[in-house]
Amino acid sequence: MRRPAPASPPVALTVAGSDSGGGAGIQADLKTMEAHGVFGTSVVTAVTAQNTRGVASSHVLPTSEIEAQFDAVVDDFELGAVKTGMLATADVVETVTERLADVDAPVVVDPVMVATSGDRLLSSDAESAYEELVAAATLVTPNVDEAEVLTGVDVTDDESAREAGETLIELGAKAALVKGGHLDGDTVVDTLVVSDRLREKYTDDAPTGLGTHRFEHPRVDTEATHGSGCALSSAVAATLARGNSLVESVTAGTDFLQRAVRYGLDVGKGPGAVHHLVGLRDRADQQVTVEEVAAVVERFVDRDVSLLVPEVGMNVVGATPYAESPDETAAVEGRITRTLSGVHPNRGVRLGASSHVARFLLAAREVDPTLRFAVNCRFADDVEAALSALDGAVAEFDRAAEPDDFAAVEGNTMQWGARRAFESAGETPVAVVDRGAHGKEPIVKLLAADPETVAERTLTLLEAVETEQ
Repeated sequence: MRRPAPASPPVALTVAGSDSGGGAGIQADLKTMEAHGVFGTSVVTAVTAQNTRGVASSHVLPTSEIEAQFDAVVDDFELGAVKTGMLATADVVETVTERLADVDAPVVVDPVMVATSGDRLLSSDAESAYEELVAAATLVTPNVDEAEVLTGVDVTDDESAREAGETLIELGAKAALVKGGHLDGDTVVDTLVVSDRLREKYTDDAPTGLGTHRFEHPRVDTEATHGSGCALSSAVAATLARGNSLVESVTAGTDFLQRAVRYGLDVGKGPGAVHHLVGLRDRADQQVTVEEVAAVVERFVDRDVSLLVPEVGMNVVGATPYAESPDETAAVEGRITRTLSGVHPNRGVRLGASSHVARFLLAAREVDPTLRFAVNCRFADDVEAALSALDGAVAEFDRAAEPDDFAAVEGNTMQWGARRAFESAGETPVAVVDRGAHGKEPIVKLLAADPETVAERTLTLLEAVETEQ
């Protein structure tokens, strides 16, 4: 018989409706909490028949059943945070507000009024009942439409978002996050307004008066946002339950949602849903990616790719399927260099070991997210002639055409170059030529969606170069 080794994660509670489609509501909340290392408990307020295309019907539970669930949870668990979602009716809102009065934990109120599909999830007479619940909130997280209903402020820009947040604080909330996803523009701006009534343990700087924080993220061109509000509020609640400050929790929550939307789940016949486990999956895939890169490097050593190693050294870079930064790419630390007996990696493969090639790969993934691997190779006349052996388009970019103000920022050249190369090819290229500049060695970068393909393309190029010689 083995000795048990139990874990003791923080506990959070979600009070919300059930989504039979699994993308929003209680289901989304529990997935998100678990992905953030928090044990999720639940109070189901309503049962909905819905999927990625819309809500077919809903049934609100009797308040006595809601109270019974709530009592069962608080009698047994020490709650680190609570979040509320779909409450449906005035009676439910009032019941939940009463129960929360006895909870000593931060409360995140997501005032769910309308589903992403456009279906209404809150009765009109329940809107006024929200005032007391807002007053009990550590944080309230309305989108612009919900903020207008709650405050009367027509949110159209940063200034009106701040005004709506301040009005919610006047209603009693300790902080308000007005989400800007419904506004037009290439950038999503979420506005957090914090009151000095917020207790010090929930904030970074215990501000006097009102403090305003902006959270900006590039907009993702997708309609697969089902469950986005639930996922964000649950992520914030879970991070609060882990003991983080409010600003830290909102920062983590908005960053998480950006990735969860970009790498959304293509499920159902509708637009799809956000990826609640995206961070967990990214971490799980990191070691696998390290091993895949190491296997490619081993093939290069065995085959001796000296003829393709540039003066700056060669690197093999692999991105996780959800990589957003160089720290989430695996590469050879110190690169691969030529020796008297062939090629040799200077050190092992680890995450974050590449800057130049990793930034290029990440920029290429902005155009084609299926790309996950890249290798930088020497570029000269013999290599240029050998590129015709590759099965696919070869693109290039000219550093001389890069705008001066863009080139002045470290890392921008790789982003600009990748986009120019893809535009010139009109498709995803298998190789991108950088002819270099003063102090910049000419390089060709090979791209692929998997490690086997990037290795084969490199070895095909090597064989063609050997033939040229």
